[in-house]
Amino acid sequence: MARSSENIDFGSDSVMRILLRLAPPVMAAQLIQALYNIVDSFFVGKCSATGLTALSIIYPLQLLMIAIAVGTGVGINTLMAHYMGIGKRHKSDEAAGTGVFLAGAMWLIFAAICYAIMPFYAKMSTPSADVARDVVAYGRIVCVFSFGLFFESIWTKVLQAEGNMKRPMAAQIIGAVVNIVLDPLLIFGLGFFPKLGISGAAIATVTGQIATALIVMRGGLRRSPALAKYRSYIRRIYTLGFPNILMQSAYTFYILGLNLILKGFSDNAVTALGLYYKWQSFFFIPLGAMQTCIVPLLSFNYAARRYDRCRRTLKDAVLLGFALMAIGTLCFELIPTQMLSVFTDSREVISIGAHGFRFIGVSFIPMVTSLIFPVFFQAINSPAKSSLLTILRTVVLFVPLGWIFARFGLYWFWLTFPITEVITTAAGAAFYRGWRRDSPTYS
Repeated sequence: MARSSENIDFGSDSVMRILLRLAPPVMAAQLIQALYNIVDSFFVGKCSATGLTALSIIYPLQLLMIAIAVGTGVGINTLMAHYMGIGKRHKSDEAAGTGVFLAGAMWLIFAAICYAIMPFYAKMSTPSADVARDVVAYGRIVCVFSFGLFFESIWTKVLQAEGNMKRPMAAQIIGAVVNIVLDPLLIFGLGFFPKLGISGAAIATVTGQIATALIVMRGGLRRSPALAKYRSYIRRIYTLGFPNILMQSAYTFYILGLNLILKGFSDNAVTALGLYYKWQSFFFIPLGAMQTCIVPLLSFNYAARRYDRCRRTLKDAVLLGFALMAIGTLCFELIPTQMLSVFTDSREVISIGAHGFRFIGVSFIPMVTSLIFPVFFQAINSPAKSSLLTILRTVVLFVPLGWIFARFGLYWFWLTFPITEVITTAAGAAFYRGWRRDSPTYS
């Protein structure tokens, strides 16, 4: 059996042991990322109420960047793990070697499109000229200078495919610290730094991303394959990574859809939803870690026809996710007002958000399975099932249900979250029962 650079054997070590070894570094890195997202909003909120709303409006575009970058990285990660599972290390390295070209191409396309459409996007999302101005200022900087995000995402997934979680963790921590330190300096103009307001927050964000990319570059950079092989590798990478891109991109469109629905009530309702997603990034760390860690483990064992270990991996990841997400449920049910007060003093935002947080908190437990099932099917080479679950959750359910419940008033709008997660979980469980019935009991 192949052994990773972290002395973890994907083929024979205890699944729970592997998850407990791989997950903490990923969780630590994601914790730092969540903290700097929260710190970003904290300082922007102290600087400007319109800036806080602008961050909520830009958030879907940032998610879209992350979806394209991370989804491509997941495709590389999964293909590398597949080749390592069948003993073809040279092909694994060639798959990783396409990363620089893909990262550069994605950045150029995304930067050009976003720069051009940003004013239209801002006017579409808010009637306030002040908020629209902040959207354009922040959005253009984080999109045009997003090359750090794209390169970091590819190189991080290359390292994770080999079981190396320490360097990505260190890189994420350093990048986050750079962001956190620069935020107050550039937003408020402390010391010899200029006072840049929301533009300063954007500059701090992209500087942190660039710092992270420089650190993972050393371990994640691989020699490019022969030019004739690019087309084959890129096709396979996106075949494997498309479900993840779809899943993450769908978040962009459903959050945009929900923002537009809430805009019909008030900008404060949009702000409340945006603050939920800031806290979500913190409480979803365990779930995000499970999603990241099970992909190479599942892909390795599926390629090796170890179907029993695929089933065990899903079971253990879900159990860990349930246990850890229960903490988020308790916080959202018991202290929503205190959580919202971290960012804003607006009574209306806090009132709207407190109602919303209590409804959303109920959805956290079924959300574990509704998000892990698509990753499971992606990793075992069933991209159609993964994509169907994602489309069901984000296209068929979230926005249409949000629109329907909004007809009864803002209070009932928040029912959208728990109902969506329960239905998606039921569909994922049905797909899983079918796969389990058709797959061999033993490898």
